[in-house]
Amino acid sequence: MQLIKPRIIQLNLVAAFGGYWLASKWVVDFGLLCWMLLGTTLTMASSCIFNNVWDYKLDRKMARTCNRPLATGRIKLTHAVWCAVALGISGEVILFLNVNKVAGWLGLLGMFFYIVIYTMWLKRNSTWSTAVGGVSGAVPPVIGYCAGTGTVDTGAVLLFCLLFLWQPAHFWSLAIRRVEEYRAAGFPLLPVRKGVRRTKVQMIPYVTLLLPTVILLYVYGFSGPVFLTVSVIGGVIWLLHTLHGITVSEDERWAKTNFMISVNYLMIVFIVMILDTPAL
Repeated sequence: MQLIKPRIIQLNLVAAFGGYWLASKWVVDFGLLCWMLLGTTLTMASSCIFNNVWDYKLDRKMARTCNRPLATGRIKLTHAVWCAVALGISGEVILFLNVNKVAGWLGLLGMFFYIVIYTMWLKRNSTWSTAVGGVSGAVPPVIGYCAGTGTVDTGAVLLFCLLFLWQPAHFWSLAIRRVEEYRAAGFPLLPVRKGVRRTKVQMIPYVTLLLPTVILLYVYGFSGPVFLTVSVIGGVIWLLHTLHGITVSEDERWAKTNFMISVNYLMIVFIVMILDTPAL
């Protein structure tokens, strides 16, 4: 299970489910929903395994990742590669044939960005890896939404923006907590190259832009007043804590709290989004 990064997949499946529910407006095809979730799970699992395959030598240098199956040798590299290929193909077949072509192409786009653009290129070479790599992390709710609509429209774009803007502050908070590990492993993340304070400052525009994004989801009729209230209050709380980070010196403690706020924010926002989706 460690190979497929289950926590990442679980969080993204909540987003994919929320995207579908938003599009369905409570008129749910549960068969389609299940196929979408299965196909999305398999493509994400494939991408995570390829990420482990590419990084297993560097994973050995970090306490957070040194016990992963490939890093310890518990699973053979060739077995992991074939598993990733099988999962990726299976997921794409399901999305193309059992959901729709838009969902299938979005699945391919997410895999390409995560495996090629993020893992193979940017992660070892640029401080932009987190921001640009966020494209892949923003795809699951769009797959869910387009499973219900069959097209990319305003709702899909806003869901993409919501996840894309959420990710940098979330992952940079983790990076600040583990900055010396990332430095030792050779990953040029923003806090490694530019320092912790610069990273905290970079978080601010991303968290700030979440506020107009959730407001627009309400303005365009994709969500109700309860969603608007909860998501704005949650966004303001997160923004205030992010701004507070500029003045604190206990970086690790602050980053841990900011990380937890980000996780809870996303979970709460999507749960309330699902419950407060206007019915047809």
